[in-house]
Amino acid sequence: MSTTVAPTRKVARDQGATPADVLVVFGITGDLAKVMTFRSLHRLEQREMLDCPIVGVAVDDWTVDRLRERARESIVGTGEQLDDAVFDRLARRLSYVEGDFGDAGTYERVAEAIGDKQHPVFYLEIPPFLFGRVVQGLHDAGLTKHARVVVEKPFGHDGDSARALAAELHQYIDEAQLYRIDHYLGKMGIDEILHLRFANSMLEPVWNRNYISAVQITMAEDFGVEDRGHFYDPVGALRDVVVNHLMQVVAMAAMEAPSRGDQATIKDAQVALFRAVREADPANYVRGQYDGYRAIDGVAADSKTETFAALRLEIENWRWAGVPFFIRTGKRLPVTQTELRLVFKHAPKLGFAFDRELDPNQLVVKLDPSTGIRLVLDAHRADQPGSSEIDFDVEFAEQGGEGPTPYEVLLHAAMVGDSTRFTRQDGVEETWRIMQPLLDTPGPVHPYPPGSWGPEAAKELVAGHGTWHGPWVAS
Repeated sequence: MSTTVAPTRKVARDQGATPADVLVVFGITGDLAKVMTFRSLHRLEQREMLDCPIVGVAVDDWTVDRLRERARESIVGTGEQLDDAVFDRLARRLSYVEGDFGDAGTYERVAEAIGDKQHPVFYLEIPPFLFGRVVQGLHDAGLTKHARVVVEKPFGHDGDSARALAAELHQYIDEAQLYRIDHYLGKMGIDEILHLRFANSMLEPVWNRNYISAVQITMAEDFGVEDRGHFYDPVGALRDVVVNHLMQVVAMAAMEAPSRGDQATIKDAQVALFRAVREADPANYVRGQYDGYRAIDGVAADSKTETFAALRLEIENWRWAGVPFFIRTGKRLPVTQTELRLVFKHAPKLGFAFDRELDPNQLVVKLDPSTGIRLVLDAHRADQPGSSEIDFDVEFAEQGGEGPTPYEVLLHAAMVGDSTRFTRQDGVEETWRIMQPLLDTPGPVHPYPPGSWGPEAAKELVAGHGTWHGPWVAS
């Protein structure tokens, strides 16, 4: 698929940050590199935003030519239009180090490959249980003094494990050196939520409990677990996407305006919001599992893992007191779509104009797979006897071109030293605090047929606040 991309937005470095002079990718022969990393590096090269060598590290007995071949296959396999000249530049940056991550000799070879570079970025595309081992190996080889270390989620499987993982890594690197990737923070729509809220005088005054009845966040996927049973069954929907991805959406939708644009101020505002969220109530939590899930290879025959989760959160601050935040996510639902939806309070019913019960006004921010904004209003239409719903839709791509992909944004941010889009440890711990009661008392798992909107019990969750709306399906 051919793509026309807009220039990557400029990012601000953290105070004192120096751009990377080498990128080292651990696990470069794995699936994440295949589907995300090579494509993102190709697009960054296309934008002329790469200016350092790239060292791949993995246990596989590969040559650099095999790595370059894999890079080409991966880029083409994602549907990206490969530019031969761009790829040639990218290929010349690549080198490869083979080695076991538990072998000190591996890190000595990494040091040789880095040479005289002083500001490396180490990107760990590896399972979390290997994070500590690799960071220790880098530290013992003298490679972490001026380094940044990028790690993939999950950041623990509960609050205790998240704290233990951070403590292990903090033995060798400071928190400021640790960049935790949540790819949702790289999405264009996430960033746009803050701009929508605080750059528009017609929106900011109504973005609160005085005008909003409820907030709904939906992350729907029309596909299932497929061949990922071994990974998914020990995790489930709550740990996989709610505690990280969707809580980031909550933060952007509900946090107060940061007084400045630096990373510390923005993260302080996010954490302040998380601290205002009451611990989730298991009584307002619905779990579901689609029919046929247990037959998937790697899934336990008696699995109680949820492939669908719906819950209600309450925020105890002046802006949001009394406004429920409803979150739902699931696999094998009717569509693939992620959105934030504000449901406004009903206007007074006046006899001169309203001859029916009107749906509430709504503002929708579409986050995935494409980004856009929809405003749902009522107006007197020529084809209706009275007021009827009308939609104002805007696709971001129509107003400035296709934005960069999340991994492009995040890899570039890590390389220039902008930590704004990466989660901080206190934020990680707060989101686990909020979700911990649901892990401790998960409740029953309700079956639901593939292609439905989950178990019927999820409809009861929004009782008294209308119904689940949408999602606004990408056209």
